[in-house]
Amino acid sequence: MVKKKTAFVCSDCGAEFARWQGQCSECKAWNTVTEYRVPSIKTQPRAGNMSGFAGMVEAKVQTLDEVNLESLPRFSTSFKEFDRVLGGGVVPGSAILIGGEPGAGKSTLLLQTMCLLAEHMNTLYVTGEESLQQVAMRAKRLGLPTNKLKTLAETNVETICQLALREQPSIMVIDSIQVMHMTDIQSAPGSVSQVRESAAYLTRFAKQNQVAIFMVGHVTKDGTLAGPKVLEHCIDCSILLEGSSDSRFRTLRGHKNRFGPVNELGVFAMTGHGLREVNNPSAIFLNRGEHQTPGSLVMVIWEGTRPLLVEVQALVDYSQLSNPRRVTVGLEQNRLAMLLAVLHRHGGLQLADQDVFVNVVGGVKVTETSADLALIAALLSSYKNQALDRQLVVFGEVGLGGEIRPVPSGQERLREAAKHGFTRAIVPLANKPKEAIENMEVIAVSSLEQALDALF
Repeated sequence: MVKKKTAFVCSDCGAEFARWQGQCSECKAWNTVTEYRVPSIKTQPRAGNMSGFAGMVEAKVQTLDEVNLESLPRFSTSFKEFDRVLGGGVVPGSAILIGGEPGAGKSTLLLQTMCLLAEHMNTLYVTGEESLQQVAMRAKRLGLPTNKLKTLAETNVETICQLALREQPSIMVIDSIQVMHMTDIQSAPGSVSQVRESAAYLTRFAKQNQVAIFMVGHVTKDGTLAGPKVLEHCIDCSILLEGSSDSRFRTLRGHKNRFGPVNELGVFAMTGHGLREVNNPSAIFLNRGEHQTPGSLVMVIWEGTRPLLVEVQALVDYSQLSNPRRVTVGLEQNRLAMLLAVLHRHGGLQLADQDVFVNVVGGVKVTETSADLALIAALLSSYKNQALDRQLVVFGEVGLGGEIRPVPSGQERLREAAKHGFTRAIVPLANKPKEAIENMEVIAVSSLEQALDALF
């Protein structure tokens, strides 16, 4: 008889110990160390063992050019924006983690995808948080075809994998990984050890049986994926579905992708019939008023593999407080503080007694530095109460010395702006196109002083 091994794991940080102790020596938390049984060798996947995974082959060493890639073609999710974030489609045998705030639309998006894929391939939707009746009610409300989608209400990972071996699905959804559990682990579902072992078990099953698995993950109050960090390490692709409760638009952003580019962005609109993809995101983010107001300007940012036109708004007002406020929505606040210092040093404008509010329209989060010059232009426009040209776009990185640095893919950004009817652009000198762009005047600048002269 095989002796069962035990280990002690902290439910907060995932640290392991040889024996129980009241306080975790790693994260200093009290009463978080719990005991769980380490799965024995017999429970690990072995060929021909139904408690493991079928279809395992004996490992062999081979060179990369001997690997057959034709047997693993990507397949579409039926949503172009979803495929874009995944790098061109779903890779068979991949493990994909999709997270988001409650009510963002994770389950809705996956249910729509699975119902459409079930029309031409074998699929399995596993729900651990809802009953099958609730899933069927939501599918009926969304008007989805449900006659071919196979569903399962189960939370035990071993049972799910055994049933999947019998059904042989090409793609499977686990909703959600936080409610799944394994028999050999003593801790409750959602704990560090349960999430870690369940995700690792499902990932091995996906690799060895060429089944693509979508795992739904919860997020913490600060917007990061809940559970141990090893959860994001063991999966192939990590995606976050973002969107505020007061906006009907949702952004699907890739944070990790072994089969495509990271930080790719897909845009969806939440409607009464589920999520609908937005093929031209720039059009919705440029829904501007008829009259141009001071402090408003359009910039061209780069998201994943495509340019995106968004509007940035700034409000500069005299502060009644001894410590003026600096508020940013969609931009990094430390970046704003740095640009205000550059504007003072190299632009001769002091805003120390002014409240500064900055907002990126549409709920887009801008992380790249190409928004620097546009942000400074919007700040000056609001401070001087002077509206900028409505047909003007601006992009460029601003250095601490007041220089305007180039940004990647400048030509593609300008073409995207020209396609939407913009006729003027202020860009870094190194991003000036070699050939003229039709119906667009491009002003190239190399310093902050030249940029201010071109703006006003």
